[in-house]
Amino acid sequence: MSDDNYILVAQIGGAFGVKGEVKITAYTADAQALKAYSPLLDAKGHPALTILSARPDKHGLVAKVKELTTKEEADAARGRKLYIHRDQLPEPDEDEFYLTDLVGLEGRDADDKVLGKVKSVQNFGADDMLEITPAEGGPTWYLPFTKAATPEIKVSEGWLRIIPPNETSERDED
Repeated sequence: MSDDNYILVAQIGGAFGVKGEVKITAYTADAQALKAYSPLLDAKGHPALTILSARPDKHGLVAKVKELTTKEEADAARGRKLYIHRDQLPEPDEDEFYLTDLVGLEGRDADDKVLGKVKSVQNFGADDMLEITPAEGGPTWYLPFTKAATPEIKVSEGWLRIIPPNETSERDED
């Protein structure tokens, strides 16, 4: 998705039973919130899934949706990612942020030298990682999104403090 104003909130898990219901894996703290965000959007920002009714499931929701009415349609849609517009989310409290808010922030070292910018936030299965585009060019690199590696975050000022991996491990030894 090219527009940074869209947030991934769910993924279609396939059919549930034979009555045309769909499993939806939620990436929100409250899966029921997906109903309020309906219609959910596709990767291009177009309406993709309108939730008509839903009940909780261990990974999210089991829902009746307007666009998928048969088991075959729901199974064919398995894996489709669902988004909402960033403006639909409540504003975070002071000193809170959404991970997407980190994208574009300058990464500064302890001396305020700009080392790069946050290109993306990734999660490969363990913990969140910040993909950093170096200020001086070259390939991107990953920084664990931990208190040790990112001890200071100033979203409103457009930067965060980053401790490169070799320096993080030295700090952990102290």
